[in-house]
Amino acid sequence: MKKLLILFILIGYFASAQTDEHLSSFNMVSFTYKHDKKWMAYLELQDRAIEEFSKPDYYEVKGGIGYNIDKNNQPFIGIGRYGTYKESKFYQEEFRIWLQYIFSQKISKLKIDHRLRAEKRFFYFPQSGLADNTSRFRYRMALTLPLNKDKIEPNTFFLNAFEEVFAGPNAPNFKRNRLFGGFGYQLNDYIGANMGYMWQREFANSGNRSLHFLYFALNFTFDRLKYNEMHQIPVAD
Repeated sequence: MKKLLILFILIGYFASAQTDEHLSSFNMVSFTYKHDKKWMAYLELQDRAIEEFSKPDYYEVKGGIGYNIDKNNQPFIGIGRYGTYKESKFYQEEFRIWLQYIFSQKISKLKIDHRLRAEKRFFYFPQSGLADNTSRFRYRMALTLPLNKDKIEPNTFFLNAFEEVFAGPNAPNFKRNRLFGGFGYQLNDYIGANMGYMWQREFANSGNRSLHFLYFALNFTFDRLKYNEMHQIPVAD
């Protein structure tokens, strides 16, 4: 695990050495509450240090409710508040609502999640008093592979990765691309952690800019009826 961490850091170092890009930080804490086999609630807290690794300049507070049609199909509705800072001043506030659908499948031990999401985004710029809104559509394919067991359960090491594309109605229609690779450990029925490297390419707001994130997350799960079904691993969102 230490060797993988060193590898992710070296990737960010060489990226910054070749261009003016640098390594940024992406930190997340998530809470999943399983009410029963059908209903679940989700809360996520997130901060990112985009311009300087140790200085957060972006945050998210979001959550929602999901319904398990069966073990492979889950619709979800969510809301969130998002804040962006520039030069230590609050620059942009966003309120977002979204609908999403996740279809899951398994190939041997490998779990594949296909996620489709439609977002409505409302912006407010406090320094100018301006407001705006837009829509965005996202598709993500995420892979999770347990290493020492057949599924994600207590005391399981795992690898995870995803590819996600973002699109919208306004030019440029192709907004963003994300690629992530990482690893993690499910400590018990309630606590898991994962970390990795995420590359993000911006096409809409930043003039074809690439971002490089070192990602770390703690995930907490509360299962009211202790069904002990396969753990879902939240990843960079």
